[in-house]
Amino acid sequence: MRHNDRADESDKRERRREILSVRNGLTPDDVRVSAAALARRALELPELAHARTVAAYVSVGSEPGTLALLDALRARGTRVLLPALLPDNDLDWGAYEGGESLTRVQHGTRMALFEPSGPPLGPDAVTGADVVLLPGLAVDAHGTRLGRGGGSYDRVLARLDRAGAHPSLVVLLYDTEVVARVPAEPHDRPVHAVVTPSGVRRFD
Repeated sequence: MRHNDRADESDKRERRREILSVRNGLTPDDVRVSAAALARRALELPELAHARTVAAYVSVGSEPGTLALLDALRARGTRVLLPALLPDNDLDWGAYEGGESLTRVQHGTRMALFEPSGPPLGPDAVTGADVVLLPGLAVDAHGTRLGRGGGSYDRVLARLDRAGAHPSLVVLLYDTEVVARVPAEPHDRPVHAVVTPSGVRRFD
């Protein structure tokens, strides 16, 4: 690892701590109100309006809420895929069939995640998605996304590249998490758009 890589990784860790500290200060009402606004904004995206399959995720804790959006997409007749974390940090996928189809899974000492309880479709299922909704902590003016650092979605994006799949990549954030600069590494792939409770910003 080169010196600049170490500096960027240190910068990423510090930025993650700062953003998570702000998120942890949000009340349940803050999260609920933001989630409703986020769903309204996201549903205005033409990419989601025309998507047959959307790969998404279930928000946890103080993350920008996704359940209202997942239910709205499903009500439209959109097929929604949700991830299940594998032991090596890769992601399997399963179909979302409503809130009753989710199972709370504790992954070691990390936070519990809500995952699809239906049959696993395999890690390659994501390559059939028209839109991939990505979790994140920030995005910058170039569309560079700051993730949590686990690497799961780096694997997803690499899998899409290998398959020659080109879905729209959309990150869901709070308004304050759209920033001037995010530390970038060579493997980082920019997103096409960010949706926040106040609107949409495109990068392509």
